Amino acid sequence: MRRKKNYFRQSAIANTASYWYYYDRLKELAISSFKWDNLPDTIDPRFLELTLFEDGQAIFFEDDVLGCLALQTATSGRFDVYRIPIIRRAYAANGYQRKLNNTDSVLIYNNYLHRNSIHVIQGFAYRLWNLDQVIDINANAQKTPILLIADEQERLSVLNLFKEYDGNAPVIFGDKKLNKEALQVLKTDAPYVADRIYQLKTEIWNEALTYLGISNLNMQKKERLVSDEVARSMGGTIASRYSRLEARREAVDKINEMFGLDIKVEFRDGDEMILGLNSQPESDELLTGGDEDE
Repeated sequence: MRRKKNYFRQSAIANTASYWYYYDRLKELAISSFKWDNLPDTIDPRFLELTLFEDGQAIFFEDDVLGCLALQTATSGRFDVYRIPIIRRAYAANGYQRKLNNTDSVLIYNNYLHRNSIHVIQGFAYRLWNLDQVIDINANAQKTPILLIADEQERLSVLNLFKEYDGNAPVIFGDKKLNKEALQVLKTDAPYVADRIYQLKTEIWNEALTYLGISNLNMQKKERLVSDEVARSMGGTIASRYSRLEARREAVDKINEMFGLDIKVEFRDGDEMILGLNSQPESDELLTGGDEDE
């Protein structure tokens, strides 16, 4: 027996998939933004970044058996003069636990606020998902710009006709018994605004990239952009990455001093090289835009 089409269920599935699409994409960008060099083989940089993204902090220490580890942590107890917790507890999903303090471990923070990034990314994913729904509804309104009004007795017949219409049937056949007098069609005349909503969605996506410190050309200009203009437009993006990068670098300095290591961390970004921002051209170099005559 053919299963009845459930529009609400299909809409709910599509909405959920759209939200997780944007959340997963932004989360992947966030946890792959940093390059860790000279980490001990016993430390997984992916898990470290995932922990910082979700928890806002991780702990680095040396286990007598397993070697150096970077795990999730719960802090408690006294604070030092800079409000950094002295007593820490490292833990793992397999039940591993280790009580530590500020003399045998180093806390790694996600940013200078000592907060995670997950809630901000969830907010961006929600906004992008919401605009996707507006675009889909507006685009669909161009396909079905009508409202159907019918008597209760004619509802099933009208529903079947709409299914044919929604399914792009080339020809729709109506029963002779259909009461045409009881059936009304109202045109919604929905204006097409999907292109403007898509532009807004692009701006929000670029805002999310700026928050993550990932280079993006967040401007719309017909004329060409010179290198200085591109560099200035990147100012907010570059500034946004400092909080997360410097929080990691401060932790790395303490780890290297405490454990005699040579760990380094850098922001993984090659856009400056692509855009030529690392070199000073003899004259303003034309980078993007329209025709020279414009």
